[in-house]
Amino acid sequence: MIIFFGPAGSGKSVQGQILAARQGWRWLSAGQLLRETGDMDLMRQMKEGVLIDDSIVNNIMGDALKRATNVSQVILDGWPRALAQAKWLVASQPDHGKAIDLVIVLEVPKNELMKRLEVRGRADDNIDAIEERLSVYRQEVYPILSYLTEQNINIVHVDGTGTVGQIHDRIVEELQACKLV
Repeated sequence: MIIFFGPAGSGKSVQGQILAARQGWRWLSAGQLLRETGDMDLMRQMKEGVLIDDSIVNNIMGDALKRATNVSQVILDGWPRALAQAKWLVASQPDHGKAIDLVIVLEVPKNELMKRLEVRGRADDNIDAIEERLSVYRQEVYPILSYLTEQNINIVHVDGTGTVGQIHDRIVEELQACKLV
């Protein structure tokens, strides 16, 4: 598995989808899978920028990972988002037969994120929800990265500014360095 981290608007989804399409891998986005449930309560929570209960997200992601047995690599987009989710993912690797090969953290300055999100215009991209998600991201992701480091999982930080192609090239360089492509 390759895990993409980065705040809302950092390009995780775009980069994950491009990489999956070019490599024949599976892209799994917790946010997309949650939106696809059609659950109105989950949609409301997401619109408010609130993190969804760990057990709900773990079940959805666990089911998606089990369905991804026919691909060589899975890209996780924006998940795990809480330390408990990361611990669950590490512990459940044998259950779905996928090891965590690399964590890619896309680094983008806040002013650039705000510009990107204004253009994206999703329903859950209002100013209050964006501020809440950025705050939650900072509070939750650093402990996750520390935990994954303790588990000897390779983490790379990639400059997420520039064109989509420039960012993709930087990601591919990291994947090549880790012998994943």
